[in-house]
Amino acid sequence: MIRYAVLLGLVIVLAFGAGCNRPTQPKIMEKYVVSENAVGFTISPLPSENGCDRWLASYIAGGKTAQFVIEFSRVQTSDTSDKQFPIKFGKGRFVAHAGSDASVLLQDLKKALEAKNLPSKVKRSDVLPFTFANIGENVSQSSDGGFSMEPPGNWTTIKLFIGEDGKEEDEGEVFLNLNPAIKMAEFSIKDPDYGDALLANFAKVL
Repeated sequence: MIRYAVLLGLVIVLAFGAGCNRPTQPKIMEKYVVSENAVGFTISPLPSENGCDRWLASYIAGGKTAQFVIEFSRVQTSDTSDKQFPIKFGKGRFVAHAGSDASVLLQDLKKALEAKNLPSKVKRSDVLPFTFANIGENVSQSSDGGFSMEPPGNWTTIKLFIGEDGKEEDEGEVFLNLNPAIKMAEFSIKDPDYGDALLANFAKVL
């Protein structure tokens, strides 16, 4: 289950790392940095529907093309968050895309998320819902693939909570980092203990 107190702690840590009076700096020229515990893919904007921001995600590797849609509801601010460092959160979903072949993507996610097994006997679904919390905006990617508030950039780092159906073994957390300026995004590891649960959920819709 989501504990907003934990999210608040994450936001406060990021805020103090940035400093209260950080001078404005020009955003850096960006390119995607490949890292061991992340899988990058391209994104293209789609028309908004019912107030949702939508992206078509594509991953091409090994002669296979995986495609899926990412949808975000309008971001809300927690009533219990600090006014200076508000927690932005919302709900969203992954939507299956016809003709997608995610076999290579799942293999690469297995390695990046440190999962032990690929799912078998997958029951496909049209959608996979999630809850999200923005934990960093206008950040840049460093040479090791991590993210920093200095210098500023065009990345938004988002924490996803997937599989919240009351079964702890089916729940997982993962980072989804987005950069619309260079049309790139990535899934990156939160905790290897979530690897198998995340793969089982992703296999339903990617």
